[in-house]
Amino acid sequence: MTLDQLQKIMPNAGAKSGVFFGPLTDAMAEFAINTPARQAAFLAQIAHESGSLRYTREIASGNAYEGRADLGNFRPGDGALFKGRGLIQITGRRNYESCSTALFGRPGVLLANPAMLEKPVEAARSAAWFWWAHGLNALADAGDFERITRRINGGLNGQAQRLAFFEQAKKVLS
Repeated sequence: MTLDQLQKIMPNAGAKSGVFFGPLTDAMAEFAINTPARQAAFLAQIAHESGSLRYTREIASGNAYEGRADLGNFRPGDGALFKGRGLIQITGRRNYESCSTALFGRPGVLLANPAMLEKPVEAARSAAWFWWAHGLNALADAGDFERITRRINGGLNGQAQRLAFFEQAKKVLS
């Protein structure tokens, strides 16, 4: 992928495309997001999740995640502390812990400093790690974009926009 291609896929990213281009290409290489099919699906999903690279922290307060055992949010304040961050919006104490172990070799790094996922390198790497850890390369290879969305989002929230980004990314990367 080139910077020009990234800008064509996410034209509303503006200057953020330059900020994230290097970290994204490095993260995609690290986690084998290395074919046009994988890259198109990945970029489409992060385009939606991050508002075209403009947000690395969820806009909502995170209070909706308070007490969510499925996310590992068992301490008071976990919902807001471990709200969505990074380009794919890693959410919940358990996901922060898993991401931290994968990216830094120990669980406590992101638990002590969740805002690290707002920085370009960590935002890109966390998204690519989540993609890889949840088997999304295989789903991209199979062309199963709906299942990719469900694994990222838990449902089909924003699917029309995700599909529009996907069609644009396929066109640009082919």
